[in-house]
Amino acid sequence: MRLLHTMLRVGDLDRSIAFYRDVLKMQLLRQSENTEYQYTLAFLGYGDESQGAVIELTYNWGTESYDHGNAFGHIAIGVDDLYGTCEAIRAAGGNITREPGPVKGGKTEIAFVEDPDGYKIELIQMTHAGQGLG
Repeated sequence: MRLLHTMLRVGDLDRSIAFYRDVLKMQLLRQSENTEYQYTLAFLGYGDESQGAVIELTYNWGTESYDHGNAFGHIAIGVDDLYGTCEAIRAAGGNITREPGPVKGGKTEIAFVEDPDGYKIELIQMTHAGQGLG
């Protein structure tokens, strides 16, 4: 088994694609439209879907926003240079909601960015990725 994708419902597909492509530097891998059921899907990632998990953005035509509830936490992305990545995201218009630094009670360096629909994305310094709070 392998993790394939995480789906997020978005209120403005073009705006969300621009964020994941231009701010987080993902590639738009494919996009499809279903006119019968009135939705559009866009898949973005850092490489081919056959090699790793991607993000599926789902736009249900005419729906501009969603209640996120309190169960979903965040998506995590490993980065080679946490501080430089945050500066690049900020320069590209991204919203850093937690400045880079060590996690409370540990040494792992993290930051958080928020996408246009309010989904949280945790950035983790790759030297600490997979180590928990280490």
